[in-house]
Amino acid sequence: MSGIVRRIVALVIDWALASLISLVIGTYGAAGNFATLGIFAVLQVVFIALLSGSFGHVCVGLRVVPIRGGYVGVWRPVVRTVLLCLAVPALIHAKDGRPLHDAAVGTVLVRR
Repeated sequence: MSGIVRRIVALVIDWALASLISLVIGTYGAAGNFATLGIFAVLQVVFIALLSGSFGHVCVGLRVVPIRGGYVGVWRPVVRTVLLCLAVPALIHAKDGRPLHDAAVGTVLVRR
């Protein structure tokens, strides 16, 4: 399992990238909070499906892998991201210590 600090740093990097993109396309600010969240979600799904980790995960040396091994696929990043964007599942942990958004889709965040 990865440390909480790496997870938080990765999340900050991902949110900063989404905010920067939102700023560039002109949707940043109070009215664009959902646009920034949408950009964040799209980046999460695309990067996790293609690189087995978000941009922030890659930067801090983490990756998302299925517990049973193999390719993470597309549905796992989608469901994981929806739950992450709800925030509450990310704050609740399963019995094995994984955040609920990982436990729900059968993934774990590990070092690269």
